[in-house]
Amino acid sequence: MGSGRSPVGQVTRGTTGTNRLRRVDRWIARHPALRRAADPLVVDLGYGASGVTTLELHARLARARPDVEVLGLEIDPARVDRARAQLAEVRQGRTAFAPDARVSFALGGFEVPTPRGRRPIVIRAMNVLRQYDEHEVGTAWQRMASRVDADGQVVEGTCDELGRIVTWVAIGPDAAPRTLSVSLRLVGLEKPSIAAERLPKALIHHNVPGERVHGFFRALDAEWDRAAGLSPFGPVQRWQASLGAMSDAGWPLLGRSRWRLGEVTVPWDAVAPPGR
Repeated sequence: MGSGRSPVGQVTRGTTGTNRLRRVDRWIARHPALRRAADPLVVDLGYGASGVTTLELHARLARARPDVEVLGLEIDPARVDRARAQLAEVRQGRTAFAPDARVSFALGGFEVPTPRGRRPIVIRAMNVLRQYDEHEVGTAWQRMASRVDADGQVVEGTCDELGRIVTWVAIGPDAAPRTLSVSLRLVGLEKPSIAAERLPKALIHHNVPGERVHGFFRALDAEWDRAAGLSPFGPVQRWQASLGAMSDAGWPLLGRSRWRLGEVTVPWDAVAPPGR
């Protein structure tokens, strides 16, 4: 599969957990790129100390594309061995995952080695770049983007330990970021700007006055506060009203049909740091 060279990247902390990435998974599952793909190969890059999120990714995507294949890549050989042992349990029918799930695990990093040089339609890289320096992000994006299909994308982002706060950037084959998505558990939410603590590395240091991403969260918090009167009707109603007000104020919000999920997407230009 590979060139024999060492995987490109750094070993991350490897934190993972069941259902942690469900929010981004369901976004990928509904994306037209996956649904239209002639070769629905998806790569889970840097899955961590356990292969469970890779197996979950396949289970969720298979509902939309039964023929989807998911390849989990890690640069730590011990993690690959552990994930393959987990997969053996799956194959023997000892887990809740389908024994014939089209899932595999291999050694690899940002060079994204795939069987026969296949080009993934999606590369999911969650909680991978958070431990890198900001100046390293562009190179990592370019490496990953160079490997995806012409109609594919890289999904790179960060989440909290329980998957209740998730943010991700969708990056095209040209390595240009296209959108930022924020997905939150609305029950018990105090301020939407809590997501700023989990922004992708390209944005997290720019949540300061004068920067676009700071202005976005400031506006979102303000509308959330103004919609407090809708709280008796539930947090979803309050969230949708908040986003509706932002849209009316000129914010270019996308994916209105997904607002009910606690999600909002904006074009990258609306939150991009200067020069990005």
